[in-house]
Amino acid sequence: MGGVICVVRDITARKEVEEEIRKLNEDLERHALELSVANKELEAFSYSVSHDLRTPLTRIYSAGQALQEEYAACLDETGRFFVRTICEASEHMEELIDALMVLSRVTSKEMRDEEVDLSGLAREIAAELQLTQTDRQVEFVLNPGIKANGDEQLLRVALENLLENAWKYTRQVPIARIEFGVIEHHGRKVYFVRDNGAGFDMRDADKLFIPFQRLHHSKDFPGTGVGLATVQRIIYRHCGRVWGEGEVCKGATFYFTLK
Repeated sequence: MGGVICVVRDITARKEVEEEIRKLNEDLERHALELSVANKELEAFSYSVSHDLRTPLTRIYSAGQALQEEYAACLDETGRFFVRTICEASEHMEELIDALMVLSRVTSKEMRDEEVDLSGLAREIAAELQLTQTDRQVEFVLNPGIKANGDEQLLRVALENLLENAWKYTRQVPIARIEFGVIEHHGRKVYFVRDNGAGFDMRDADKLFIPFQRLHHSKDFPGTGVGLATVQRIIYRHCGRVWGEGEVCKGATFYFTLK
């Protein structure tokens, strides 16, 4: 009799486990569907925002340029200041729209899984950055042979944002140092980009990846405030995580993992 009871209990336990698994699978399918719908809505919204904003923005900028070029003699210093402000704000708005479109694309882009030469990408990006300001003294330390599996286009965008960030925030350092490397942590590879630039207060670390959130004044370090948010989206899509550590005036390090 006791054997029968044990068998019944085993069957009951197995059915309960199977029911739990079924519910988990249903939840996963529902979440996947919700995420797919949300991504499509975001893509449609971003396209609409881009298309609907660009046309009036172009008209505003063109009118401002015309005033600057053809009617400057008719304006006093205050008038010329207002026109410059309109043109500069229009250019910044264009940058924000472009940043939003990049954020949308990296969120909705179909993923490819391939071996990616991260060291090679880092070298290419570093060379491109050095061409933008040939007078700067920047030491790039790019560890060789770093590879990972993922989507090459997305990982390039992530590295571009991290290295461009390091480039930007070291511009006030006489001899800047930017490093890309990898370490082992609990048996897992952790990639990093480190610099000796402006750094940040760790009390503000939770704001790093919020779109349009900036920890430095735009006059000191221009930008859209979307770069790190884009990095986070890309790393999340690779089932990894990203975080930053820094100290004011002593540089910052951004770490990320991949699946």
